[in-house]
Amino acid sequence: MTQLRKGSFIKRVKDISISSALAMTLFSGGLFVQSCGSNDDEADYSYEETTYEKGIKSHIKEVKPGEFKIMDEESVGAGKSMAIVTYLDGHTDSLSATAAKALIDEDIRKDESRVGHHSGLSTMLLYGGMGYMLGRNSGNGYMNNYRNQGAARGFYNSPGAYSKSQSVVQDVNASRSTRVVNTRPKGGRSGFFSRSAGRSGG
Repeated sequence: MTQLRKGSFIKRVKDISISSALAMTLFSGGLFVQSCGSNDDEADYSYEETTYEKGIKSHIKEVKPGEFKIMDEESVGAGKSMAIVTYLDGHTDSLSATAAKALIDEDIRKDESRVGHHSGLSTMLLYGGMGYMLGRNSGNGYMNNYRNQGAARGFYNSPGAYSKSQSVVQDVNASRSTRVVNTRPKGGRSGFFSRSAGRSGG
């Protein structure tokens, strides 16, 4: 009987030692995860947001059947960018940025080798102020691959119209502002213990 109680006592001591070792391992591991989480780089939780107070309105005219020229461009308030298109028969259309993008994308899809090498409406939209406004959006950055600035001058009705367009672009750029947006979760804590605390109490 004495040997049995002694064995039980030894077994209990072993169990306590194993449990203590496991607890220490988890504890030290938890501290390590927590310390790593507390050193997260702020850049991982923030991004730079760019906004413009001004946009561009382009005036485009059909000069021959299926051929267009950019007649004039002016700066307008933010969110009011558009292209006013006048056709040979006298009627006009107002194209939003969404409609202009759809026409440009269709031209690229049909035959991207011809993009910018004809005088169709989509080329005027791409090379004019509308194309500039669309291309500055990171989601439409691919459009800038087709915008050969050296050729843009030829799509304007006159050297004066092209020169004015450059001043308009500068005016829009001057209205640019940026701010840093922080997306770090409230409390800013991460790691083993923060997750455990969120699950406790159930």
